[in-house]
Amino acid sequence: MGLFGSKSATPATPAAVNPDLAALTGDYAIDPSHSAIGFVARHAMVTNVKGKFLDFTGTLHLDGTTPAASTASLDVTMDSIDTGSADRDGHLKSADFFKTDEFPTMTFRSTKAEALGGDDYRITGDLTILGTTKPITIDLEFNGAAKDPFGNERVGFEGKAELLRSEWGLTWNAALETGGVLVSDKIKLNFDISAVKQA
Repeated sequence: MGLFGSKSATPATPAAVNPDLAALTGDYAIDPSHSAIGFVARHAMVTNVKGKFLDFTGTLHLDGTTPAASTASLDVTMDSIDTGSADRDGHLKSADFFKTDEFPTMTFRSTKAEALGGDDYRITGDLTILGTTKPITIDLEFNGAAKDPFGNERVGFEGKAELLRSEWGLTWNAALETGGVLVSDKIKLNFDISAVKQA
């Protein structure tokens, strides 16, 4: 049985709430020091460039009784982008890409939560970049729950999603002499989230 309920439950016969899952119901704050938000873009048609965001905050509301009531919220500081190259990071922050002076934050607000079976879930929500808001779907795997040595109750998730950056107005590119373009339109997102239950 996963976090949000039993796979065998039917609309006509609601499943009894598992006490362990019910105990997870509550509000959580994402722990940035034990979490990661990353992305992968194809570069020059031949290799992948990986990056991450170093500054972000987020909250989760998990509901083990009513899965659809679970929510997620995330705010990412765009100036914290890190691809391992100061020159590339500067270009990404510029008017060619994220315009971080004008649009300092990227946000995600969930609109729907679904249990897919086992430990697999799907969160749909609104992603806002450059002032443009469009829906995105994130596939999640629930990694479990535990109490850490400091008494904090934690839950963990791994997630992935794909988007076309052009749909958010991120259209800068450069043509290659051999054909193709410098930066792919498709961007892969990955999440590794540890969240702490709030009192």
